[in-house]
Formats: sequence, structure tokens, C-alpha cells
Amino acid sequence: MFDVIVIGGGPAGLSAALCLGRTHRSTLVLDTDEGRNAPAQNVHNFFTQDGTPPTEIRRVGAEQLGHYPSVRLRVAGVSGVERNGAEAFAVALADGKVEHGRRLLLATGLADELPAIDGIAPLWGRSAFHCPYCHGYEISGRPIAVVGATPDRVRLAVHLSRFTDDVVLCTDGPAEWPPPIAGALEKAGVDVRTERVTAVHAEGPDLRAIRFETGPELERSAMFIKTVLRQRSPIAAQLGCAIFPDSAVEVNEFGQTSVPGVYAAGDMARRSTVPMPVSAVIVAAASGTIAAGIIDQDLLSVEFDLPNPFANARS
Repeated sequence: MFDVIVIGGGPAGLSAALCLGRTHRSTLVLDTDEGRNAPAQNVHNFFTQDGTPPTEIRRVGAEQLGHYPSVRLRVAGVSGVERNGAEAFAVALADGKVEHGRRLLLATGLADELPAIDGIAPLWGRSAFHCPYCHGYEISGRPIAVVGATPDRVRLAVHLSRFTDDVVLCTDGPAEWPPPIAGALEKAGVDVRTERVTAVHAEGPDLRAIRFETGPELERSAMFIKTVLRQRSPIAAQLGCAIFPDSAVEVNEFGQTSVPGVYAAGDMARRSTVPMPVSAVIVAAASGTIAAGIIDQDLLSVEFDLPNPFANARS
């Protein structure tokens, strides 16, 4: 019986395991090595790790956990989870084995479903992006496109005008906006193309141009697209955790889900006061540390029959 089973070995899961290892909590980390940011060349906005490849961050994280004897890492998929009594969970692995833990921390992350643009997949994380904080600086001064016509796409196009003076908003169809939005585009110097986006022209992972249903190609070296987010794992839903319409698992500020004993961290989860999942690696790592500390305090309260200061904080 492990004190904690962490499902997911990305930044959130490894950070949580580090905290748990340093408090001598017996911890099992299960991971399939399928990180959301695997296509990206580097991680940014991570203090002391800016520009480090995501695979290197995982490698170093796993290596450092080796110093803590109470933590075990295993490459294994999870086929199902069920509650085993009032204070334990049974985790069925894809290889047929079953592990038991007193608490669960879900850090399985999100997956991106790319838009239906021919040729976009090889560019993902290389010259087709979703986040200006993760990738904007490296493409400063280059011709950029933003695909979409919703208010958040307009806002992003205006935002990127600070990075370059050549931003084009590709609305992928006719679009009309109220005067304030149209005025913001004009003030930022953002051009607009309204034809349907059909494909990209690229050389390997490098974008060269965007192709439309009609009209000439648009030469670009980077583009920002909006993906559809889904949970990488069905475990949270199987356990009955509250889930927002955007597929994020609902947690409070301590990583507690709506199911007692089950916690969630990383971009798979968010608070009700946050309008969308936050995809920064450093934020995922911080959320893992917070959840791990609360789990340790939760177990401490049970072990010594102490009042749990976080008992009433659950969503």
C-alpha cells in the first residue's frame, strides 16, 4: 500500500513526487512518457530552465527522484481505478497488475486536437503554436498569422503586434466585429484575410505559407492556432470528479477534486475562477508541489487523529 499513487510523470507529477519523497511518503509514479509538450524543442518561462528541451527536464526530474528511496517510478499505463474501502484506491495497470494507494494524484495532462488544416501536424510545437508566452519571443520580428475569428483570436493577434509589425489575422471565413474590436485590430496594424484556410506549405517543420480556398498564399514563418483540448486519460471521469465543459477537472486552490482522496494537478485541472487551463510548465510544477503538500497534511491528520485544516476547502 503506497501513501500516494501519482498517475502522470510530467512536470506536475514529478514535482509532486519530489515533495512527497522529501517528506518520506511512499510514492508510486506511473507514466507512459507521452508528454503534451513533447513536439516542442524547448521549454520557456521556467525560471532556471528557460530553453531546456522538455525531454531533458523529464530526464533530470526522474534522475533527482532517484535520491529518494520512498519514491518509485514505473513506465506503465493505467487501465482503471476504483475505490478500495474508505481510505484506499486500487489502480489497475495495463500489464494486469494492481497497485494500492491511500491517496491519488492525477497529473495525466491534456491532449490537443489540431484544426483540420492539411499539413499542420508536423508543424505543431515547431512553427505552429498556441501560446505567445511559451513561443512568442523566439519568433519576434517574423511574419506571423493567427487563425480564427473569435474574440480570443482577435485579442491574440493584437497581443502579437508587440512581437512583430507583421501580423495577419486569418479568420477562416467571413467575420464581423463590433467597432471596438475592429478598432483594436486597426490600431495594432493587424491585417485580415477572410478566405477559408485549407492547408499550409512547409519545409519539414518550418512553415513557409498558408493556403486558402481562394486567393493567393500568405507567406508566414509562424502561426498560432486554437486546438480542442481533451483529457489524455478517462480516469478523472471514471472516478466521478467534477469536470468543466472545456474538459478540465475542477479543483480548488489546493488541488483537491470533488472526490475525497483524489487530487489533480497540471494543465488537466483548473479552479472555477480561472477561465481556461493554464499550460505553462512552471505552473504545472508548482501545482504539483502544492497538491503534494496538502496530501501529506491530509494523511498526517488521519494518522494522528488531528483536525485537517484543509478538510473544508474541497470544491
